Amino acid sequence: MIAAIRIVQRNALVYRRIWRASVFSSFLQPTLFLFAIGWGLGAMMDRRAALLPGGVTYLEFLAPGLLAATAMQVSAFESTYPVLGKMKWHRNYEAITATPMGMADLVLGELGWLALRLTTIAVAFVLVMTVFGIPRSPRVLLAIPAAVFTGLAFAAPIMAFSASRRHSNAFNVLFRFVITPLFLFSGVFFPVSRMPDALARAAWLTPLFHGVELVRGAVLEAVPGSWPIHVAFLAAMIAAGAAASVRTFRKKLYA
Repeated sequence: MIAAIRIVQRNALVYRRIWRASVFSSFLQPTLFLFAIGWGLGAMMDRRAALLPGGVTYLEFLAPGLLAATAMQVSAFESTYPVLGKMKWHRNYEAITATPMGMADLVLGELGWLALRLTTIAVAFVLVMTVFGIPRSPRVLLAIPAAVFTGLAFAAPIMAFSASRRHSNAFNVLFRFVITPLFLFSGVFFPVSRMPDALARAAWLTPLFHGVELVRGAVLEAVPGSWPIHVAFLAAMIAAGAAASVRTFRKKLYA
């Protein structure tokens, strides 16, 4: 565990050079989304009395979904190009594994750093939602760990995938045919129950759907009774992805 913390420390030292721009975008992105889609498109939907679960406005429905989706997108990016860069282009991992650092320490350290990054992004997003008057109670704070959990459920398996690549071309396929469809069809913009049965059942098999349910429940004080299933699904994705990452990292670095 101490060794994993050293990875977090190393990444934090690198990040301190770019944190200002990153923090600014953490506030700017949710603000623009909520203004343009939540208030803009949402005003048209609310005027037509569109029926949403719980009788909420479209802005209230959209914001938590965007938080979960942002966690997914940040995790997907941070687990692709940076991981391949440290593995192949800059060979940071080769230098790290030349020390007593174990492979599990390396993977846990990278996930720990990403959890820290996701926490800062989620906090910024919750603050923006608070300005818009969306949260209904202090339970909105539960949305922060829910978003972090969602992001890690993507990061762990994607890290394993990235470590097995020789080139970055596969990442274009990942973002176009996995991340983008999940962004559109996992309950972020409209209820999954409104989709055809086949697509609704498929959505249940995606980490983002479970993350959206947890985050939306925390923000709107309507935590679903199935929350243990959502948490268990995300935890299983993190555990399986971390184990796969340890194997692929070891195979790649010790080949």
